[in-house]
Amino acid sequence: MPRFFSEDIGETGAVIAGEDARHIARSLRMQMGEELTLCDMQGTDYRCVITQMEPEAVHLDVLDKAPSKSEAACRIRLYQALPKGDKLEFIVQKATELGAAEIVPIITARCISRPHVRTLEKKRERLQRIAYEAAKQSGRGLIPEILPTLSFSQAVHEMADSELPILFYEESSKPLRRILRGNPDGISIMVGCEGGFTAREVSEARDAGVYIASLGSRVLRCETAPICALSAILFYLGEF
Repeated sequence: MPRFFSEDIGETGAVIAGEDARHIARSLRMQMGEELTLCDMQGTDYRCVITQMEPEAVHLDVLDKAPSKSEAACRIRLYQALPKGDKLEFIVQKATELGAAEIVPIITARCISRPHVRTLEKKRERLQRIAYEAAKQSGRGLIPEILPTLSFSQAVHEMADSELPILFYEESSKPLRRILRGNPDGISIMVGCEGGFTAREVSEARDAGVYIASLGSRVLRCETAPICALSAILFYLGEF
């Protein structure tokens, strides 16, 4: 069943406007009386039926609603050091598909990419759009938020407040399986850029109460590591 996001959902009716409305009419060629799934971006799915179609809006009746089955019980926030080129776009797309709830770009000592604040804001808008499209494609119940870029120190002290904060470091000898425990409600993970983290950064994170974990004996690319970490954690949580 086709699936869309909308904030214009009431108890008995809803509206899909703009690009998605045009997609329903022109690409999917849906008709009045057909059903689709509408998500409120907060984890609730609505089964709806099309009642009226206009050039820029599709009107629907709400038949029933239920919590989205595609969201993990544990909220995972990804802190990702800025990589070169367009790798962050790939990371956002795949992290969204896998189930990350929030993504925070960070600037570390070895980041080559250091855009101006204004450029970062424009980039964040594009990344948010990528997250939206990936969430829609993968059947997510919410759209991960792309949060403002932080410095390494800001990120470390923020993530240290989470229930289970983990930094992945290629020189760590502690496997992830020895850190994961119980059924946490929230996990924060941090992944480096192409050059990884410095020993000083790792020490700062450890002093703040962040666990330092390994993703195995092989050195992964910065765009592979977050996908590996999310997959391993979700497997542990019983999501696969």
